[in-house]
Amino acid sequence: MRNSGRPLLGIFGGTFDPIHYGHLRVAEEIGEMADLREVRVIPAGMPRLRADPVASLHHRVAMVHLATENNPRFKLDDREIRRHGISRTVDSLREIRQELDGVALCVITGADAFIKLAEWHSWRELFQLCHFIVAARPGHALTISRDDLPRELKDECAGRWVSSAEGLKQISSGLIFIAPTTLLDISATNIRARVAAGKSLRYLVPDAVLNYIATNHLYSGEL
Repeated sequence: MRNSGRPLLGIFGGTFDPIHYGHLRVAEEIGEMADLREVRVIPAGMPRLRADPVASLHHRVAMVHLATENNPRFKLDDREIRRHGISRTVDSLREIRQELDGVALCVITGADAFIKLAEWHSWRELFQLCHFIVAARPGHALTISRDDLPRELKDECAGRWVSSAEGLKQISSGLIFIAPTTLLDISATNIRARVAAGKSLRYLVPDAVLNYIATNHLYSGEL
């Protein structure tokens, strides 16, 4: 029987340049595992800690829509695309917390991004706004001892780890769960390189996204 505590809502952000099956499979499994009421898929507008996306805002939103529209658990949230300036997770979490009452927000992130959490804007405040569900990617697995974490982050995370997703339902924010998921070693960088080299994307991205990339000549250098 499911724990009857606080309902959980997933927050899954990224540049999604393009969105691919690696993203989608992790979000699907975590949504099921943690009994998430919904997974908000939030494309970043202007990311603060990485290079600007290759595809335009319009194209990235369109690809996320195509990839998620038939999954009732997923919901495209374009607030960071509509917001002017640098995209900051803390801003989106503040807004969503104001919009939704009684729901615990769970930021879904890869281990490689979580290790750099102390570089995020107002990163300590994030623990007051959300839980973290960390999906380890190939080559970036967090150890049981969390020795991979920088000292500042390791100290902040002490006492926040839970061994199951059910533990996240007990309080509104501040906990961390490492999710055992199927890790597909697919990267958007590799996908863009394959397009530029004229190679197939089949089975790396949904067919609707594959067709959109081809129709709009994305990543190929064509006009």
